[in-house]
Amino acid sequence: MDGRPVLWVRRGRLVPVPPATRTRRPARAAANARPWDDPTLAPVVLVRGAEPLLAERAVDGVVGLARERDPDVEKVELEAATYAGGQLTVAASPSLFGEAKVVVLRGTEACTDDLVSDVVDYVAAPDPETTVVVVHGGGQRGKKMLDAVVASGAPVLECEPITKDADKVQFVTAEFRAARRRADAAAVRALVDALGSDLRELAAACSQLVADTTGTISEAVVDRYYGGRVEATGFKVADAAVAGDAGGAVALMRHALDTGADPVPIVGALATRLRTLARVAAIRGGGVTARELGLQDWQVRNANRDLARWTPEGLASAITAVAQADADVKGGGRDPVYAVEKAVLAIARARRS
Repeated sequence: MDGRPVLWVRRGRLVPVPPATRTRRPARAAANARPWDDPTLAPVVLVRGAEPLLAERAVDGVVGLARERDPDVEKVELEAATYAGGQLTVAASPSLFGEAKVVVLRGTEACTDDLVSDVVDYVAAPDPETTVVVVHGGGQRGKKMLDAVVASGAPVLECEPITKDADKVQFVTAEFRAARRRADAAAVRALVDALGSDLRELAAACSQLVADTTGTISEAVVDRYYGGRVEATGFKVADAAVAGDAGGAVALMRHALDTGADPVPIVGALATRLRTLARVAAIRGGGVTARELGLQDWQVRNANRDLARWTPEGLASAITAVAQADADVKGGGRDPVYAVEKAVLAIARARRS
């Protein structure tokens, strides 16, 4: 299972993880690092990260700011993989009529040696009237160039993939807010469950719902558009199992597998659902808050509702069953499908009737 628990199973009961073993908070980012959706203008801007949608939006944000300052700004794009020496100097030079420029260096994770050399030279004395945007998708290629850009104090727009479920929920909520549309929490949850593995697809779905519907976007609206994708996701399986609906959970699981789902993410969804219950149980015990555990209010409300039917012993038993299934589907067992079904049934039976 991914992530580290706040509770351990010990002798059939849930016990708190000792503070020294809990996951440490990440160190602070560099002073010049900024989120992808907080662009700024500077002579050189680095857009860094492996999520292409966020990188595109970060570049669009920088270009948009440049055009707000000067509607006649000229945009020039250079491909790093085919870059030849001197192209940056030419592209960044003032135009004949003195218009401002934005030069976008695309795909610098596959850059030529000439580009590395030219960027290192350029950041030492950039043209203040030009904005050069260096777009790097990750990896070690061009490290000397990246180090020079970062060391210069240039702003760094971070565009790492959104992998945490809570961050995907936040992303969808922000999409609807930007479009001035309201979506209830259940609708956001359903959309993430259906399309959360692909951020671009998730963003496109938000745009479609905004364009094709009116009023508040509800779970029923999401089901109407993406119901076939929602019904058999791992989180739907997990919801049914946690609710004690063994038959429904197994039916959803089998449908998901029959339509191409992999056992591993289904087990991951089961683990995520149980971890949320365990975290909220820890909140009830005091000494930790929802914010410290990265939980949103709606997650706490839903988990509190579910916990009314769960005992600490039952939750410990369910977590143990999912841990075993996780090991089995990742090579420890002979039949991954059986391992998932066994875990689903164990969760449903562990719930107090």
